[in-house]
Parts: sequence; structure tokens; C-alpha cells
Amino acid sequence: MKQWDKAAVYRLLTERGIWHEITEHPAVYNMEEMAAVDLPYPEADGKNLFVRDDKKRQYYLITVRGDKRVDLKAFRQANHTRPLSFASAEDLWDKLGLTPGSVTPLGLLGREGGQVELFLDQAFLAPPGLIGVHPNDNTATLWLRTEDLIALLRDHGTAVRVVPV
Repeated sequence: MKQWDKAAVYRLLTERGIWHEITEHPAVYNMEEMAAVDLPYPEADGKNLFVRDDKKRQYYLITVRGDKRVDLKAFRQANHTRPLSFASAEDLWDKLGLTPGSVTPLGLLGREGGQVELFLDQAFLAPPGLIGVHPNDNTATLWLRTEDLIALLRDHGTAVRVVPV
């Protein structure tokens, strides 16, 4: 399985001709720290929740705008999953090869299909249609068109469900 570090992600985007902007910043580990970073598109910054079902059989990455709160019980009911809770740092490493603070949909690149399903908040498709995610490293935010991110992940075998959250 290919490991997609920050440089590899940037190369992939350049090779595919996918528009992107990069905001380098000190390492951030949560949305409170991210709020202190001067971002060009703060309304498009993504927050990622890595969760699992109660049987530890299915894992999900829920990506929403940074200022949004997610009610896992309501999410479960709307998306017909088993009861959900936050996955451990060990699960995050085992499933995505990421550490807390670096969670991103780009962590799904090169992962075996079906291990982790992405639920992307449909709000990211509203104008300007941008999303800010880490490039598998929490020292930068990568700005992409949301449609390009969805297509890139699907091209790499990731299940992406665009839903209201």
C-alpha cells in the first residue's frame, strides 16, 4: 500500500492538473488551534471525525465545516449505521496511517476499499465549492474544489457519500 505523505499528495495533484492552494502553518491538533491560523478560506475549512460502529466492524470519516457540531446519534439515524463512537488513536493509525490532528479525507488514498467510508457534508458543494483539508500532515491546509476531492477519492476506490450533516 502506497503511503501518501504531504509531498506525494502535492505531486499527485500537480500530475492530475487539479487546482489547489497550500497554506503552510504550525502544527495544529484541533479546531481551536486552527482558529488561530490565518486562512484564506476559513468558511471552507474541514473538520474530520473518525468514528467506528459499536462492533468495531465499520469505520467512518465524517467531514464537516469546522464550525459545525455533529450529533452522532442523529447522524446514525439519518445514515442508518450502527451506534457510533470515536475511534482510538490506534485505530486511526491502523486504518489510515494517520495520527490525531492529521486526520483528512486524503488519508483514504491507497487504503483498501471498504475499510473506511467517507461521509462528506453536502455544505461543501455550496458556493464557492471549496474544501480545506490537511495533506496527511497537520502543518498545512490544502484547498481544493470539493468536486475534485470527491473525484480523486473515488478514482482511488474510496466510497464517498455526500450527505447533509
